[in-house]
Amino acid sequence: MEEEIPPANYTYMGRSLDDLSNGDASSAAFSDCNSDRSGEFSTTTSQSRGLLVVCASESSDHLIRQLVSDLQSCSIDLQRRAAMEIRLLAKNKQENRLKIVQAGAIRPLISLISSQDSQLQEYGVTAILNLSLCDENKDLITASGAIKPLVRALKTGTATAKENAACALLRLSQVEENKTAIGRSGAVPLLVSLLENGSIRGKKDAMTALYSLCSAKENKIRAVQAGIMKTLVELMADLGSGMVDKAAFVSCTLVSIPEGKTALVEEGGIPVLVEIVEVGSQRQKEIAAAILLQICDDSLPYRTMIAREGAIPPLVALSQAGTTRAKQKADALIDLLRQPNPGYNAARPSNMSELK
Repeated sequence: MEEEIPPANYTYMGRSLDDLSNGDASSAAFSDCNSDRSGEFSTTTSQSRGLLVVCASESSDHLIRQLVSDLQSCSIDLQRRAAMEIRLLAKNKQENRLKIVQAGAIRPLISLISSQDSQLQEYGVTAILNLSLCDENKDLITASGAIKPLVRALKTGTATAKENAACALLRLSQVEENKTAIGRSGAVPLLVSLLENGSIRGKKDAMTALYSLCSAKENKIRAVQAGIMKTLVELMADLGSGMVDKAAFVSCTLVSIPEGKTALVEEGGIPVLVEIVEVGSQRQKEIAAAILLQICDDSLPYRTMIAREGAIPPLVALSQAGTTRAKQKADALIDLLRQPNPGYNAARPSNMSELK
């Protein structure tokens, strides 16, 4: 999908990445989770044709009120149909999202997320996701207690429920005060698991949610403790994965804490980053240089390791042919790597415990 070039002061999810890259780099590296992308609603069926007609008509108010009532039925079949239709009504039309919430749908939908029926749970998760696309609904969704059920769905739901729960949590995390609540509800390790084991879509959704959540320091620590660095390094090493940029941006966020730096080095991140500086795209080279700069800024052992991986020649090339910001980062990193290290034994440390 072709993307617009954002303005120079572009921020993503409320965060500026000017210190890392151009605004368009962050925009292209991440794309927001969309409303549900399942293909189950065929426009050839009479039911879906009827719903699409109602979506465009004034009679949608009556239909929405009836569907919200059906969500609380004793019949699972009726609940499924109501949740599915609310999910569809909320999928693409902002006006319907507001009407559905005003009709009182949020609490019964949240109840469905805890259902033992996997399909009912999936419909409930996805309806909440679609409703959360409207900023006006986010506070009410959170206040109604959606976070913990969404986290449970992230753990126990179908593949689609997990992916859509990740997207819904991302949407809610765009309200700054929700980030810690989501982290404290156990979402971060589950998102790391989805990043490791999910489908391509699941990995991307988990990565985007983790990027948002990890602007909070305590969530950075949770992500590192959950073992995210191993997966991030593997994704950065696979230049054909389509995930290099995303993994690099999340890594750059995490190495701002000491635990993140140590974990990245222990998982073999330095040679991977040096290779990216040498053969990656311009954006990848820039973000890799930014990560290396953070790693070695206050660590003589890490500077030695980076220099021994052969970083200086590709950094020199980047300082001559990269973007303005890439040149600045490459020059700063070259200066650090070329500084004398008085009193430091340049021999490679025998174990990682020496790298403190």
